[in-house]
Amino acid sequence: MSRTVVSLIILLVIIVGGLFFLSGRASERPTTQVEKAVALGNLQ
Repeated sequence: MSRTVVSLIILLVIIVGGLFFLSGRASERPTTQVEKAVALGNLQ
């Protein structure tokens, strides 16, 4: 194989590995409900 093909394959493997690494880090947090006190005058 030529050097260019080997370089492209290595670059592709690094990019795919980086994508898997970044996708594993992104963890979704469960939603938390926030309740705020509302003054009675604001309910109208």
